[in-house]
Amino acid sequence: MKIIAVANVEQQQEILEKKINAGAEIIFVKNLNEIIDSDDYDALLMLDENTDLSAPEVLTAKPVMINSVIETLEGFPGNFCRINGWSGFLKREVWEVAAGSNKEAFSKIFDILGWKVLFVKDEPGLVAARVIAMIINEAYFALGGQVSSVKDIDLAMQLGTNYPQGPFEWCKRIGVENIFKLLSKLTEMNKRYLVAPELKEQFSLLSR
Repeated sequence: MKIIAVANVEQQQEILEKKINAGAEIIFVKNLNEIIDSDDYDALLMLDENTDLSAPEVLTAKPVMINSVIETLEGFPGNFCRINGWSGFLKREVWEVAAGSNKEAFSKIFDILGWKVLFVKDEPGLVAARVIAMIINEAYFALGGQVSSVKDIDLAMQLGTNYPQGPFEWCKRIGVENIFKLLSKLTEMNKRYLVAPELKEQFSLLSR
């Protein structure tokens, strides 16, 4: 099985940290122009969020896996599935996949790759990103309430809960914009995801 992956350098490195079965091959390209006239592949892995997913080269009958943490599969063909391509998530042992009606086809692909997956509902944030975004949001609420400093909150969460990173470290790696946009989307569904004022301010400062 040959999979064409459109990915940036960091995404490539994370993928390469995962073991791939002998029967599968992943070929990295910078953009779809490199394969525009080729049909010699079995699936597309669209990790770079700058890729135009409405381009004719993407709208193939073959399976397409897209990095879409916030937006759902609504409006996409049935041969598309969603994964979490945020920084740090691709090298995880288990990938979360929202596959719509084509679960069987994608299950076969991941079996050939030798990768473990968990099929989840097609909802904004999937599962892990939603949980981590909420942890980060609560940390910003604590910071705004002057409970503690950024450094001490990170340290407390690492030592007290054995998290690999503190919430502010996570936010920096994933990106304030990603966390803000996910929480804003989730707030439309449930007000318990309301963005902390300190996080909103941080996003505004970075957006100027």
